[in-house]
Amino acid sequence: MGREKERMLAGEAYDPSDPELRRERERARDRCRRYNETAQTETDRRDRLLRELFGAVGDDAAVLPSFHCDYGYNVGVGDEFFANYGCVFLDAGPIAFGDNCMLGPGVHVYAVTHPLNPEERATGLEFGDPVTVGDDVWVGGQAVVTPGVEIGDGAVVAAGAVVVDDVPARTVVGGNPAEVIREVGEN
Repeated sequence: MGREKERMLAGEAYDPSDPELRRERERARDRCRRYNETAQTETDRRDRLLRELFGAVGDDAAVLPSFHCDYGYNVGVGDEFFANYGCVFLDAGPIAFGDNCMLGPGVHVYAVTHPLNPEERATGLEFGDPVTVGDDVWVGGQAVVTPGVEIGDGAVVAAGAVVVDDVPARTVVGGNPAEVIREVGEN
C-alpha cells in the first residue's frame, strides 16, 4: 500500500492524483458500470458485484442503478439495506450504514472534503471524514449527507435535506441545513 492511500485511510490530507488511488477509482467506476448494466432479474450476479465493490455487505442488500462511488471498499452496508435509483457515495473516508436502512432516489453521501484555506485547497489535497448511519434509518430522495455526520438509529432525513450536523436517534430532520422537525414516537 502506498503512502497516499495510507494517508487517505488514516483520515489525513492526501493527494488524490496518486497513481494507486487513480487506479482504484477506475476499478470502482468499472465495477459500478458493470453493476449498473446488470439486469434487475440477475440477483445473484448483482449480489456478487456489490460484494466485490463494497467493503462489507449484509444480507438482502439492494442498490438500484445507476449507482456511483469513488472507491467502494470504504462502504459498508448492513442487513436489509436499500438504495433507490441514482445514489452517489464519495467514499474517501468510511461510509457505514446499519441494518434496515432505506435511501430514496438521488441520495448523495460525501465522506470526502477539502481544506477550507484557499491556498491549501489549491494544492489539490483532500481528506476523508467518516459518515455513520445507524439502524432503521430512512433518508429521503435527493438528500445530501455531508462529511463527518452521524445519523442515529431510527432517524428520518426528509427529502431534499442537507445534513451538515449529527442527527439524534429517533428524530425527523429536514431543510438546508437540516434541523430537527420532530421526534419519532413509538408505534
